[in-house]
Amino acid sequence: MTTISRGTAAFYERSISQMAGLRRDAERLQQQLSTGKRLEVSSDDPVAAARLRGLSRAGRLAEVDSSNAARANDGLRYADNALQNVANDLARARELTVQAANGTLSDAQRALIGEELDQIQTSLVATANLTGSDGRPLFAGDGAGPAYTLDAAGNAVYAGTAAAGDISLGDGLTVTRGVTGPEAFDFTTGGVATDVFAFIKDLAEALKGASTDPAAAARAALGGFDDALESLTRSQTVIGVRVAWVETVQDRQVVTSESRVQETADAGGVDFASTIAELQQMLVVLEASQAGFARVSQLSLFNSI
Repeated sequence: MTTISRGTAAFYERSISQMAGLRRDAERLQQQLSTGKRLEVSSDDPVAAARLRGLSRAGRLAEVDSSNAARANDGLRYADNALQNVANDLARARELTVQAANGTLSDAQRALIGEELDQIQTSLVATANLTGSDGRPLFAGDGAGPAYTLDAAGNAVYAGTAAAGDISLGDGLTVTRGVTGPEAFDFTTGGVATDVFAFIKDLAEALKGASTDPAAAARAALGGFDDALESLTRSQTVIGVRVAWVETVQDRQVVTSESRVQETADAGGVDFASTIAELQQMLVVLEASQAGFARVSQLSLFNSI
């Protein structure tokens, strides 16, 4: 009698343990399907877990590189747009200078042109002091303040650093964040070094009466506009090349990110088709075990013990 009772208790314990194990396995598979992750703890697959940690670290570093590339791209595009605005202002200033060179204009009319050139010079300084989306000045190099300040005489004075810094794009790749004010706005005309701000200011003053022959001053300045625009175009070309380089790096980052996602899925992701099939099989076995246990436990032998 005692032997039979012990056997019955062992049967119950074994059956319950087996069904509990099946239920845990089913819950584990359901959890994998809901999260898309095959590994819950590192001990499930130590090799895969180590690989996943490495991929996770690489992903975090890649996020920094991607952010830097986006920031560099934005800054360069802001600078390119600013330089185009400068080119437009210079084109307008040259148009006014052609008018001023006409000998039929009166001194008063040339003085009015000089006033408009003053406004253009003010616009040029404002453009040179623009900041990017990150709040950094576009043409001050690594400087944190405005690229240009005005002295007591109204002359624009460069206040930035001698060079623009580099931005890391990851994997040892960098890009120079932009061009400095002198790189963009300085030029040489007639063997004399100057910048667009001083050039426009001097011309404006000449047209307002500082020159004894303002028409001749206007004619002499026309070549300077061509030299200024040529220098500006070189800076725009440099920035365009850098934008293209950053976009190439960004394309590489996207490809690498996609590969990392796929590798992560291969290492720790769930094969949904096979996992669903395994879960369905597990549930069938569990249901059959429960039904079998119920039938066996109702046999007369158990009722008699």
